[in-house]
Amino acid sequence: MIDRRNFLTAAGAAALSGARTAPAQAKRWNFVFILTDDLGWADLGFNGSDFYESPNLDRFSKQGMRFDQSYAACPVCSPTRASIMTGKYPARLHLTNFIPGTWRRTYARLIPPEFRQDLPLDESTIPKALKPGGYHSAHIGKWHLGTSHTPSRQGFDFEFNTSGRHLYPNWKVNAPHQPRPGEHRWERLTSEAEAFLEKNRAQPFFLHLSYHLPHIPLESRKELIEKYEAKLNQPRFRARKDLTTPAQNHPVYAAMIESLDTSVGRVLRKLDETGLAANTVVIFTSDNGGLSAREYEDRPTTSNAPLREGKGHLYDGGIRTPLLIRWPGVTKPGSVCGQVVSTIDFYPTLLDIAGLPGPAGHHPDGESITPLLRQTGTLRRDAVYWHYPHYSNQGGDPGGAVRQGDFKLIEFYEDNHLELYDLRRDPGEKNNLASKMPEKAAAMHKLLRAWLKETNASMPTVNPKYDPRRSQEGLSWVKPLP
Repeated sequence: MIDRRNFLTAAGAAALSGARTAPAQAKRWNFVFILTDDLGWADLGFNGSDFYESPNLDRFSKQGMRFDQSYAACPVCSPTRASIMTGKYPARLHLTNFIPGTWRRTYARLIPPEFRQDLPLDESTIPKALKPGGYHSAHIGKWHLGTSHTPSRQGFDFEFNTSGRHLYPNWKVNAPHQPRPGEHRWERLTSEAEAFLEKNRAQPFFLHLSYHLPHIPLESRKELIEKYEAKLNQPRFRARKDLTTPAQNHPVYAAMIESLDTSVGRVLRKLDETGLAANTVVIFTSDNGGLSAREYEDRPTTSNAPLREGKGHLYDGGIRTPLLIRWPGVTKPGSVCGQVVSTIDFYPTLLDIAGLPGPAGHHPDGESITPLLRQTGTLRRDAVYWHYPHYSNQGGDPGGAVRQGDFKLIEFYEDNHLELYDLRRDPGEKNNLASKMPEKAAAMHKLLRAWLKETNASMPTVNPKYDPRRSQEGLSWVKPLP
C-alpha cells in the first residue's frame, strides 16, 4: 500500500486532523513562483550550458538552494501544472496529458485513456489553501489547466491569463486586459508582475508567474537572434553548425532563453526595490524537460545532454527540471541539494512555510521539502512515480516509472517491457540493468504496479485495429505555425 501520510510537520498534521484556521504567527512569508514552459534541465548556465546565456538566473542560483534531482510530475505541461496546484500526482487527478491532447494513432498497439480537460473545481489549489492566511493571489501568464476552470475560479484574486504566440500582436489575454501596442508577451507578463508586487507590498501574497518561454513557436527579437547567429560562428561553437544532431545551437531558442532570463532579473530587482526580498520565498522551475525532438522544425530544438531524450519521454531528459529556491535567512546561499524532489511537493511546502494547515480532506501526495531547505533532515518517502499513458508528439510511448534512491525503473505499456537504470552511475540512461538485476527490477515493478492501483490510474487499452506496419501513422511532427 502506498503511504500518503507524508504532508509533514505540524502544518501537515493539522491538515489531516481537519483543522481549518491558521495558527497565529509573527511573520507571514510571501511567495513568488516562477514557472517556465519546456525549459530543459541543461538549458541554463548554472547547469552547464555554454551556448545559452542566463546571467540573472546564474546569479540567483548562488543566492539560495539549487536542486540537482528535481522532477516534473509528467513529461508534458498540463499534468505537471495540475500537480503543482494541488500537490497530487496527475494519475490520481486523471489529468494525464496536455489539454486538449494529441491526436490518436489509428493503428498503434494501444488506445490511450480519456483524461480530464479541466482541473476540477473541487480540488484545493495553492491560492485556495493560502486564502485563510490572508494571502492575495495572482496568476500571470500561461494556465493550460482548462478553458472553463480559469484561474479566477481556482482561487486566484487576479488573473492575467495569456495564450497565442510570443510576439505582438499575436498573443491574447483574458478581458478586460489587452495587449499593449508593440509589447511582446514576456515583457507584458513581467510588467504585470512588477505592478502586482508594487500594489501588494503591504499584505501577504502568492504570485504565480507562468512564462510561455521557451516553448514553440520559436520566435524572438531580431537583434537577439542575430547575436546568437554570430555566436554560432565563433571558433568554439562552429562545429555545432551541423544541425542534424541534437545540440544547444539554435539562435532563436537561445534568444528566447535570454529574454526569459532578463524577465526573471526584472522581477528579482523589483523585489529588491520594494523591500520585499527579505520576506519573500522565490521558486523557479519548469513544467517538463526541454524539447529535443524535431517537432517544430526539421532539426532538434535543444539538447538535454547528458540526459536522455526530452519532453514527452519518461527518460530524465523529459522529466528532470531546473529548480532554484531562495528562502531568505533559511536557505544557505550557494547550497546544492541532491535529494529527489517533485512538483507534487510545492503545495505542501508552501503551506508549511506559511504555517497554514490546509483544508480538511485534501491529502496531497507530495511532501514538504522544508527539512531540505533548512538542511535539518531528509524526506520520509521511499519513491516517486510517473504515469504517462499516451503517445507523445515528441515520440514518447505510453509508460510508467518509479525512482527509488539512485535507481529508476520504466515500464512501457505497449509490451510491458522494463528498463532499469542506476542514475548515479548512468545519468544518461544508456545501460539497461533489468536483465542483470532481475530481483531489483521485479521489486520496483511491484512498487509501480501497487501505486498505479492505489491511485486508480487510467490505463490504455488494446487497440483492435493494431497494425505494426502502420503503427506510426498519425504521429507526425507539428508543422511550423503560419
